[in-house]
Amino acid sequence: MKQIKKNWQNIDPFSLQLRLTLGIGGFSALVLGGLATWTSWKTQEILIDNHKRNIEQIAKTLPRDVQIYSEMMQPETGLQKAINNLANNNTLLWVKNSENKILVQSSALTLLSNSLVSELMSLTKMPIKSQVYKINQNYFILCGASIEVQGKLIGNLFVVKDITREQRMLVVMVQSLVLISVLAIIILTVAIAIYIKHSLQPLRKLNQMAAVISPEDLGQPQLSVDNAPSEVKELAQTLTVLLSRLSQSWEQEKEFVSNVSHELRTPLTIVHGYLQSVLRRQNNLTQTQQEALETAASEAERTIRLLQDLLDLARADSGYLHFQMKSYVLNDLVEEIVLMAEKYSDRQINIESTIYPIEVKVDYSRLKQVLLNLIDNAIKYSEAGTPVIFKLDQLPDKVVIQVCDKGYGIPLQHQARIFERFYRVDESRSHATGGSGLGLSIVKTLVEGMGGNVSVQSKLGEGSIFTITLPI
Repeated sequence: MKQIKKNWQNIDPFSLQLRLTLGIGGFSALVLGGLATWTSWKTQEILIDNHKRNIEQIAKTLPRDVQIYSEMMQPETGLQKAINNLANNNTLLWVKNSENKILVQSSALTLLSNSLVSELMSLTKMPIKSQVYKINQNYFILCGASIEVQGKLIGNLFVVKDITREQRMLVVMVQSLVLISVLAIIILTVAIAIYIKHSLQPLRKLNQMAAVISPEDLGQPQLSVDNAPSEVKELAQTLTVLLSRLSQSWEQEKEFVSNVSHELRTPLTIVHGYLQSVLRRQNNLTQTQQEALETAASEAERTIRLLQDLLDLARADSGYLHFQMKSYVLNDLVEEIVLMAEKYSDRQINIESTIYPIEVKVDYSRLKQVLLNLIDNAIKYSEAGTPVIFKLDQLPDKVVIQVCDKGYGIPLQHQARIFERFYRVDESRSHATGGSGLGLSIVKTLVEGMGGNVSVQSKLGEGSIFTITLPI
């Protein structure tokens, strides 16, 4: 039951499989329903309409027979003889005069129950066109005519045929036909669903193959699906060509970013150097000139850092970002980086660790860049006076570094994307703090380049915890 409920919840109301199944199943139901309706109507015509035509024929024949017999005998005797000739166990006939009294009747009436005979005899008028009536759970076809002899009205003829057996057979047959049609529709719908699911399998496989392609693999995949329809094979070929074009565009973009960053960094470094040189001879500068030069130097330095980050990312994308991995005592390394960070900020930075020494194999300069980036983030996005805490721990197969702050926190919907390039949680705050949206992307690239990974846990108003795990 739980599995059925789970499968039902997993049904996508907008899926092509469901739409095709419902469409073809609905069309099949319409066809089968129409066929069942036509079969019922045709069967009723065969079983019932023949009886109707039969009693209408009797209603037309009997007055003529009475006219013929009346020429040879008394009218009442000829009427009785004509009725006896046409009546049988299922066909009942009687004649009433103008005063609604029975003149003659067929002997088969005595075979019916008294209540049924009373109901039939209480009828005062018969339809000229035969019709079906239900009386006490029994079904009859009724028809009538006027009987005249030598231009004189003798009475009204009542013709009744018992079709209870045929009607019940028809009802049973219609019920059986409906049941068979419903079962056929269910079986057909299930078969159609299975067939459509099997037919769409190449599309699912193609989707799965395309879903696992990363930016680095754009130029490599050859999407192909065996035993697939021609349309799916054409789609796979088109996607392969599209991925190849995307790969070329991606490579051109990376090359462009790398070239631009490299070309701009050198002149900006020179400009920054000249600005610093001028600032060192500030005795000849007015206060306004000094502030302008300091602003220009600061922006030049920020732009140089941005270009360096772009260069690092471009090299990482191209596989040219090299790491000099050596063994270090993590406790000492983090303490050194913390002392360096405290010189440039007034924020208290604490280190918490119960294990010493914790040995790790990393690239010192890259890990330093990672931790300084995280410290810078923690200082920017937390209130002044709140400490930044480093927690160090060692597990059997990895080393854990946590950078904790008591800052503003990161909304849950943004946490999965903060490591993307140029992604900013708050545009206005990022501009105010001078962020470029590359810091955490650099952190992720460098940590993964050293064989580790980085993640974040955060709650609004409570702060954030960035966790770095590195292999021992």
